[in-house]
Amino acid sequence: MLAADREGVPVVFIHGNCSSGRFFEDVLAALPAGYRGIAPDMRGYGDSEALEIDATRGLRDWSDDLRALLQHQDLGLGDARPHLVGWSVGGGVIMQYAMDNPGAVASLTLLAPVSPHGFGGTKDAAGTPCFEDYAGSGGGTANADFAKRLSAKDASDEADTSPRRVMNQYYFRPPFRVSPEKEDLFVSEILKMKVGEGHYPGDLSTSKNWPTLAPGVRGVNNAFAPKYLNLTGFAALAPQPPVLWIRGAEDQIVSDSSLFDLGFLGKLGAVPGWPGDEVFPPQPMIGQTRAVLDAYRARGGRVREEVLPEVGHSPHIEAQAAFLDLFTRFLAEVR
Repeated sequence: MLAADREGVPVVFIHGNCSSGRFFEDVLAALPAGYRGIAPDMRGYGDSEALEIDATRGLRDWSDDLRALLQHQDLGLGDARPHLVGWSVGGGVIMQYAMDNPGAVASLTLLAPVSPHGFGGTKDAAGTPCFEDYAGSGGGTANADFAKRLSAKDASDEADTSPRRVMNQYYFRPPFRVSPEKEDLFVSEILKMKVGEGHYPGDLSTSKNWPTLAPGVRGVNNAFAPKYLNLTGFAALAPQPPVLWIRGAEDQIVSDSSLFDLGFLGKLGAVPGWPGDEVFPPQPMIGQTRAVLDAYRARGGRVREEVLPEVGHSPHIEAQAAFLDLFTRFLAEVR
């Protein structure tokens, strides 16, 4: 876990899938005086414990872990309400945390967050499943060779499924790259993640529906399958912490045309047998997030959406100065 030693208002950064708290290292160092940055490794990532994920609880295992961390006496937060920042799946985790702990959060910043309806297998802003068994989502949808290379600690750039190449191609909008030293650090952090049926990507079940795979009950990718993840209750949260939603305009992972969504890949012809737009369209991830945040705003909540041009899935890395400007101004307004 990264944590600033100085006193100050706590700002807690929760990373996404296939990463760690160290992806926030430069942001923590750049926080202005008066704030204390904290960036833990989520369960199963970085230097955290190798505890399995009960996917049937959605993101609640991680939400519970976050509560245990923030209440730990060694952290010394006392009754302070933290500002929470969540990237990708981490965005879903902090929304779940706010729902599980009403009144405990000063603000939420959602960085390219996972849809409130999870990843894969839904077809409209309301999150209607394409099939009753949520086929097309869960652990079986992960690239098997990518998982194999994670397990083998492959730090090379030799294949499209090598973690290094996946990071540079999809975490960031090409041709952006971090420095060689930072790239090696990020890859080493990715390779620390736990791989297996109880971790990444999780188990699976077969389906009679396209693409013949449905969620299992264990592991990471099942935890954010729409069968188990539903954050629409966030719209009715009370009290309502202010929300800042930041995303990149060129995000290839969380978007309405995600290159990791089987509905979009099927439409491109990359997955055979696609049943068509009426049955299994690309998941409208941005539209789903906006629907929930619009409902939150309609109930009196404060929401700001910022879209960064020519930025991919990692605004805090690709456009750090722009992110910090937006974020620190937001903190000053809501503090």
